Amino acid sequence: MRIKPKLSLLALGLSLSMAASYSTAEDIKIGISVSDLANPFFRQLARAAEDRAQALTAGEAQVTVVSSAYDLERQIQQIEQFVDAGIEVILLSAASYNGLTEKIDEVRRGGVHVLAVDVAAARADATITTNNYEAGTQSCRYLAKELNYEGQVAIINGPQVSSIIERVSGCLEVLDGYPAIRVVDTYQNGGGTFDGGFERMTHLLLASPDLDAVFVINDPSALGAEQAALAAGRDDLIILSVDGAPEVKARMLTGETLIKGTAAQFPSQIGAKAAEVGFALVRGEPVNRSIWLIDPELITIRNVTNYTDW
Repeated sequence: MRIKPKLSLLALGLSLSMAASYSTAEDIKIGISVSDLANPFFRQLARAAEDRAQALTAGEAQVTVVSSAYDLERQIQQIEQFVDAGIEVILLSAASYNGLTEKIDEVRRGGVHVLAVDVAAARADATITTNNYEAGTQSCRYLAKELNYEGQVAIINGPQVSSIIERVSGCLEVLDGYPAIRVVDTYQNGGGTFDGGFERMTHLLLASPDLDAVFVINDPSALGAEQAALAAGRDDLIILSVDGAPEVKARMLTGETLIKGTAAQFPSQIGAKAAEVGFALVRGEPVNRSIWLIDPELITIRNVTNYTDW
């Protein structure tokens, strides 16, 4: 990215003394359970966490990465497998905010540190995530402008984890301020995937043929939604999204895409910060925050040339 990601006041980083203490190599085990390794955002988050872990331990960290596929029971089993393997730090994109409370309490009592990444999880030691409410407001403020503040809008939603709930909430808060914009549907769950976005957009265009614009909760779903709209001959539709994924930026560079903007996240920042906080906790060092919020930046067709990939 052209601009260094900003941490909000709520998300002040580790102290300088803490950052300076990572000098002795240790064999630390870290387990990472993300929502969907088919999504490049989560792949980059996990890669950044592993890279930072290796840097902090002179290459001695042992890192295991798995995908929950938004399946709560599967994620519980993954956490149990992490504990059985002697893992000391778990980075978790929780499939449910409250659904893991008992398991997180259990593993923390056993001395394992749990950090929520990308989405919040009740009882985690700390949370490192995008300011997702702001991502929703950025995208939908731009969507409203592209519509000249009037028209029919729908939302392609996703799994009801905190990040997605907050994005939709931010979007709706913005759109509620424009009386000439009518939100016709907010309940279409595309599952956060290309195929889900394609399917839900197909449904929306049949149910609301006069639809003018769509806010989609992430870039994979947005790419699927765009494909469905083009297949239906709706090359006038406006799509806004969240992620800042390389594929979406590449499409924007062509100037021939329905995706007019995406609120960029910084998965490398999230993953690296999570590794730092987790290792500080393992070493018994003070952590001066429990929540880190990383501000998004809106990428549009007009400014995409100023940005590089994650």
